[in-house]
Amino acid sequence: MPELHFCDGGPLTAQYLLVVDSLNFCFWPDAELQYEHLAGGVKCLQGPRCISAARLAEIDGPGVQQLLGWHRELPEQDERARLLREVGAGLLQHFQGQAAELVTAAGQSAVALVQLLTAHFPGFRDHSIYKGRQVFFYKRAQIFVGDVYGAFAGKGLGCFHDVDQLTMFADYRVPVVLRLMGLLQYSPELQQQVEGMQELASGSEAEIELRAASIVAVELLKDAANAQLLQPPQLLSIQLDWWLWHEGERMRAQHPPHHRTMTIYY
Repeated sequence: MPELHFCDGGPLTAQYLLVVDSLNFCFWPDAELQYEHLAGGVKCLQGPRCISAARLAEIDGPGVQQLLGWHRELPEQDERARLLREVGAGLLQHFQGQAAELVTAAGQSAVALVQLLTAHFPGFRDHSIYKGRQVFFYKRAQIFVGDVYGAFAGKGLGCFHDVDQLTMFADYRVPVVLRLMGLLQYSPELQQQVEGMQELASGSEAEIELRAASIVAVELLKDAANAQLLQPPQLLSIQLDWWLWHEGERMRAQHPPHHRTMTIYY
């Protein structure tokens, strides 16, 4: 994991990552707030009690602000507190208060871990209805699995025999990079809305299509890259996502605007 993150190679790392990924959404309403403030803020806390399930189960909005060390109210601050309380209560009820127990319960299956997260923590149930059909993205659930995999280098708690089943993490940063690469093309209406920094409604057809198209584009990119590799290991969708996201972060000042959606899912 990058130096930005806490990583001690043990159970506390899983606890840290679950807290971070419970809060990993919708930074854009505060122009100064970025992912690194979330990851770095939680990392700087003193002692494991700061992110214990018992403390999370009782946290309020100002407590979340204190957790991150942010100097003003966070976007969706009360919702972030509610989600952390949900995580704390769920860990206490089902997993002895430990995210590591949650990971272990999945039996080294990335898919099973996503299922456990969405079964016990409703805030991770990232889904929409598209033309009468339910569509599941599970961005934050998948990114937790990917973060555990990355933090433990695919070993120990991070060993998943089916990590290749994870998709990219459908957010608002990666589509910008995919569009600049020519892998996504916006309709004139969507382009006007995104570049005009108008909010794209959560659950709207355009928002769902943009997220779904991003997943398909990364799958096609992965398949094309892997076709050029003569031997394993082959690229994973989550590895491509990591690269695309970091590229988007690195060049965000030069890139065109990303789409803006108020949501707890990304």
